Amino acid sequence: MAAELVRVRRLSEVEGQKLQWIVRRGSTSTVRFRRAMMLLASAGGNSVPVIANLVQADEDTVRDVIHKFNEIGLACLDPRWAGGRPRLLSDDDEDFVIETATTRPAKLGKPFTRWSIRKLADHLRRNVARPIPIGREALRNLLARRGVTFQRTKTWKESTDPDFDAKLDRIEYALTERPERTFAFDEFGPLGIRPTAGSCWAERGRPDRLPATYHRTHGTRYFHGCYSVGDDTLWGVNRRRKGIAPTWAALKSIRAARPDGAPIYVILDNLSAHKNWRIRRWAAKNKVELCFTPTNASWANPIEAHFGPLRQFTLANSHHPNHTVQTRELHRYLRWRNQNARHPDVLAAQRRERARIRGEKGIRWGGRPLATAA
Repeated sequence: MAAELVRVRRLSEVEGQKLQWIVRRGSTSTVRFRRAMMLLASAGGNSVPVIANLVQADEDTVRDVIHKFNEIGLACLDPRWAGGRPRLLSDDDEDFVIETATTRPAKLGKPFTRWSIRKLADHLRRNVARPIPIGREALRNLLARRGVTFQRTKTWKESTDPDFDAKLDRIEYALTERPERTFAFDEFGPLGIRPTAGSCWAERGRPDRLPATYHRTHGTRYFHGCYSVGDDTLWGVNRRRKGIAPTWAALKSIRAARPDGAPIYVILDNLSAHKNWRIRRWAAKNKVELCFTPTNASWANPIEAHFGPLRQFTLANSHHPNHTVQTRELHRYLRWRNQNARHPDVLAAQRRERARIRGEKGIRWGGRPLATAA
């Protein structure tokens, strides 16, 4: 009996948005960025060998991170590598402290809108139901260790999609049951022409510098990306704008990647251009099932995890003179990425299987029939 694949549990809206934000921004610590990419890639249906190659990590490390997330959630982004004397508080006590700190004081009957360290420690010490004696410095260290920091409040969107679960179920079915027939599509941008800050290796105190510019005369472009889940292949083109025509062209390129005429699945978001009636009619005619992500849940699109490296290694720390050069560099990275995308043994096995199937059907790559012997 085959072992069950290691994969993250279904992400909640908050978890998906948080992981997507970390991967897109890339401004957090390297550990958090890599771990967030592992989780988002796993949620997108990628196997452990693919994720390990994506983040350049050991496969056992990827499995440990996934198991830890399934156990404790986003707290796994900050591993607890520490020694020292045994803790005075149990894990249950620490969980209770964190739960109290992240609860609005008004819900606990307090006449203020936020906690201070002093007020929180006093409340925990005087709690009749469960008193926890803890000093202010110990409380501050505990909050920092568990990733609870003092932040400005922000607005957020909760998905109001009545078909939220049904759409996620359909996407999960395509990723787990039909990965060889599943693709993802999304736009990436806007891409401007300007020096973009990033990071690189340099001597201490002598960082690489980029010139400052104030004129934006080249306009913007949008990268229309297509991702094959089964092949772990990413491709796309730059367009002046989003719209029906670029979307249609991208979907046709996806359909051409499987010229056998059998049904395929394409995961994409709810942009109005994606739902145009002409595209829907073409999709139905050509056996292309459009699997839309729930409203305000673009993190469910598996291509999102692969846009992070695209941004970090082609746009960050760059100074492209024009869009032609920028596009050329994007395509150079995509060629390199696809050549080094997956574990060689896995990729070779898939190619052999594809060749065997096409040989049995008498079809060569590109959809043209093989010549038959007289």
